[in-house]
Amino acid sequence: MNLGEALAILSALAWSAGVIIYKRLGETIAPTRLNLTKNLLALILLVPSVLLFGGPAPQLGGADLAITLVSGLLGIAVADSLYLTALNQLGAARMGILGNFFSPFVIVLSFLFLGERLGALQLLGFALVTGGVLVVSVRRSGIAAERRALRRGLALGVGSILLMAVAIVLVKRVLEAQTLIWMVALRMAGGVGGLLLLFALRRQSPWPTPAERAHLRWPTLLFGAFVGQYLSMVLWLGGNKYTSASVAAILNETNSVFIVLLAAVFLQEPLSRAKLLGVALTLSGVACMLLA
Repeated sequence: MNLGEALAILSALAWSAGVIIYKRLGETIAPTRLNLTKNLLALILLVPSVLLFGGPAPQLGGADLAITLVSGLLGIAVADSLYLTALNQLGAARMGILGNFFSPFVIVLSFLFLGERLGALQLLGFALVTGGVLVVSVRRSGIAAERRALRRGLALGVGSILLMAVAIVLVKRVLEAQTLIWMVALRMAGGVGGLLLLFALRRQSPWPTPAERAHLRWPTLLFGAFVGQYLSMVLWLGGNKYTSASVAAILNETNSVFIVLLAAVFLQEPLSRAKLLGVALTLSGVACMLLA
């Protein structure tokens, strides 16, 4: 296992923890405000990280800086807001199913724009990971939703995942050439700036309303911002920096399996045979990816 592959798997674990936390927080605060708050907290955490580990500021040209900021705007300001909205409407199970679109989107975009190719063993790993995640997710979905709300949630969910894929492929070449922690901070700044601009255009306050603050679980929010945003973003971009975008995307799919395991531990959801089969398939696919 190389560094990029290890970071990609760890980022899936961190993001899975974040999804469970964000589902709880989404019951008390609007998705866009939750997105801004957690990213602003993560950006604050990145300041000492840049000072301690960032080294000199990167010498980015105007085009590369614009690509980095636009990647943050698309992947954080827009995609994450859509994702959290869809998560509230569909629940974690259906969002787990929609998450299967991420690696195909990244593989196609990487094939077209980065010239990446997958070998036979990697393709087998992709099939096993996808099959395992589908087994886990399909068996977990039993959510009642009105037809119109369901269609809207599905459209928002798929759109968010497509934008995440576009954002990471867009910044991949710049990321490979620059210091990781600086790139995380700049991309996060682009996301926070985009969210503030969105609130300004809507003429809305970006901060939680008094009613939202009264019910907001601040320790949970702080923990979610650290694990689900700061840590997962560093690990996710690190995975894409040190291995191909296609391989990182496939390994990121393990987040659905981690959600099942975390839900069993922290939410007391039973581990059915279907879930265990999905875990076994996914881990077999990861093994194929690591052996390739």
